[in-house]
Amino acid sequence: MIIRIEDAEKYDGKEATVQGWMYNKRGSGKIYFLQLRDGSGMLQGVAADGEAPDEVMKIAEELTMESSVRATGPISKHPKWEGVYEMQIKKIEVIQMCKDEFPISKKEHGPDFLLDNRHLWLRSKKQWAIQRIRNTVINATYEYFANEGFIKIDSPILTPSACEGTTELFEVPYFDEGNAYLTQSGQLYLEAAIMSHGRVFDFGPVFRAEKSKTRRHLTEFWMMDAEAAFVEHDENLKIQEELICHIVNKCLEINKLELKALERDIEPLKKVKAPFIRKTHAEVIEELRDMGSDIGEMDDLGADDETMLTEKYDKPIFVEKYPSAVKAFYMKRDPEDETRALCADLLAPEGYGEIIGGSQREDDYDVLMERIKEHNLDPKVFEWYLDLRKYGSVPHSGFGYGLERIVGWISGVHHIRETIPFPRMINRLTP
Repeated sequence: MIIRIEDAEKYDGKEATVQGWMYNKRGSGKIYFLQLRDGSGMLQGVAADGEAPDEVMKIAEELTMESSVRATGPISKHPKWEGVYEMQIKKIEVIQMCKDEFPISKKEHGPDFLLDNRHLWLRSKKQWAIQRIRNTVINATYEYFANEGFIKIDSPILTPSACEGTTELFEVPYFDEGNAYLTQSGQLYLEAAIMSHGRVFDFGPVFRAEKSKTRRHLTEFWMMDAEAAFVEHDENLKIQEELICHIVNKCLEINKLELKALERDIEPLKKVKAPFIRKTHAEVIEELRDMGSDIGEMDDLGADDETMLTEKYDKPIFVEKYPSAVKAFYMKRDPEDETRALCADLLAPEGYGEIIGGSQREDDYDVLMERIKEHNLDPKVFEWYLDLRKYGSVPHSGFGYGLERIVGWISGVHHIRETIPFPRMINRLTP
């Protein structure tokens, strides 16, 4: 019977067949330990002289790294590794023997070499673990929104304008219509959808032509945007709290082996419980200055400021009510202080920084028109967006998270280029 390695527990004490790749081998002559991977998990295959047929011992001796095989034998718990199973191999069939040496070995490789061989690097145990955590984050997001009455709405990737102006966007010639832009967010289109469905979200690739080489930036990345009618600022933050708690709990539940493979200290993740810390932008500026930062009163938080702040606390932090003068045109102003916007960034602890940005949206037609003009944007481009405020406008809020940043934080990965299967950066378009 052919099984998946993730189901090995069900076959403890029984004979089964697994098919996959040998990613490592130890031993010689009398006994071989073959580390097998089938995509769903890892299993150790043992071929011992006197117990395995001579043919199996010969194949085990000749097998090269990343050769593909089918192995058959009784399954049992690994004597030392919790949650891991092994097989006493009685039969082995080679599907393909690798003739060339696998380029990625146990020795240290530089990041450029690994990225040049990303199509092969994805097979490593660490990269396998990161991508499975990414999958859990995606599934947990869908699960949370389904439970909370949100439906998925697909927003376009090609747009006639940008959410916040046309800086740092990729222009694309679009037939006789002039230039289009690769989207940086689906937010504006989701605001249209809430008037039909109440609560909606999208999930897909977005693009920024920002010429940044920091560990937190990618040119192409995946973003989730959510919008909800009749939700104001405080409830918007509560939804974000619940979503992040749900995601972290799912990863702790489902990805125990992956987190262990990454040597991730999960104690900080266990502390991710609502309510999160909440501070105003003004409070954070004062706090950062006391810590030695030279940040200005009107400044956004830079990467160094975020790191400094989030290393101080063991819970995620909402930084809310930024100066409205430096925020996007669509953000509603704080009725208690017109110089502040009803917005917030959520910063992950342990120095990981911003993972979510959100705000209450301006719902008044005349005010929104004035904001568009203040930002030197063309009202004609936003006619359809302004229409939403003419026909049954309601208070509403939304937010977006960067998938790679959340995966990086939960995985404990320093550079988010490892959190996406094939990273796109300003100096990399291959493989």
